[in-house]
Amino acid sequence: MEDHQNYRVFILAGEPSGDALAARLMQGLTEKAPGIAFFGVGGPLMTAEGLTSLFPMEELSVMGLFEVLPRLPSLLKRIEQTASEARRLSPDIFITVDAPDFSFRVARKLKDAAFPKVHYVAPSVWAWRPGRARKIAALYDHLLTLLPFEPPYFEEVGLPASFVGHSVIETGADKGNGPAFRARYNIGAEENLLMLLPGSRRGEVTRLLPVFAETVARLRADIGDFQLAVPVIGRAGEIVRDEVAKWDITAHIVDGEAEKYDAMAASNVALAASGTVALELALARLPTVIAYRMNAITSFIARRVVRLEYVNLVNILLDREAVPEFVLEKCTAPNLTGALADLFRSEEKRAQQIVSYGEAMLLLGEGAAAPGARAADIILTLIARNKRT
Repeated sequence: MEDHQNYRVFILAGEPSGDALAARLMQGLTEKAPGIAFFGVGGPLMTAEGLTSLFPMEELSVMGLFEVLPRLPSLLKRIEQTASEARRLSPDIFITVDAPDFSFRVARKLKDAAFPKVHYVAPSVWAWRPGRARKIAALYDHLLTLLPFEPPYFEEVGLPASFVGHSVIETGADKGNGPAFRARYNIGAEENLLMLLPGSRRGEVTRLLPVFAETVARLRADIGDFQLAVPVIGRAGEIVRDEVAKWDITAHIVDGEAEKYDAMAASNVALAASGTVALELALARLPTVIAYRMNAITSFIARRVVRLEYVNLVNILLDREAVPEFVLEKCTAPNLTGALADLFRSEEKRAQQIVSYGEAMLLLGEGAAAPGARAADIILTLIARNKRT
């Protein structure tokens, strides 16, 4: 039997979502190879799995050009430090998780290193900038993807790639307790509950909240009274909390992942910004309407470079509009109200969407081995293969 005791894995993540993905991979590796040692850069979840981070991961969680510029000297120093440490340790494998701006720069400095290099989470070359596939093929030996249709984009430029399942499968979004949520907030079993998810970024919520406010008012006039469940996430949480408090409706502000999943299970319908949460809603089987607005400049650029018919991943996976989505100029209160009213009124439309969710989740790996465990199997195979050569 292969001796895993001395395996050394250098792994790095640069943001909370990557920290969660990497932690699940580490968990899978530890279960299959007890005694494995981890080095690199990560957050609290990776630390809990045995990583001592070179420096706080938060230093890398910088978004936007103007936020990055003042920090550039420090970031460049961290890139150099991380690459030097990886080279010094000469691990059995080097793994970067998402955070392409940081990950790819470190990998570039290790281009000539003998140990295998793996990246987890493919850049969305199927949506825009397909040339990136060739660039990362020059830096890595293997790619782990979250989406089933991604591997061919990279294999055709010479980078072996494996679909391991989408991390949403492991979130627990399908484990919410709806009756308990309704009991906690005194919501009757027959009362309508709309879940409202205007996003997690400040710009996103400030663009969507006015149209959501008008939609809620119109919907009440159309279908009668209902209550709101509104999860608050990230820095934008306070904006959402303050704005919704001004609305003339009973709104339950929801904090934390477990409470959010309970709210999903309790709700009849959701209105959500396009993004990762749309997959959680699909896993929770909550019929949804998707909305998205961008600022004028981003919208102008997106129209020219993005090669997609849909923005919601469920629709992209199924290649049809299984979930109503209203983007850019179509994101209006009358459009959103009409689609939501249809879902509230039609059991058939809700059921159709739930069936579509089942198809999409099957494609993302629901029912198969956990993505972290599947990724761990591939990592251990790559290490063993490298040791034999």
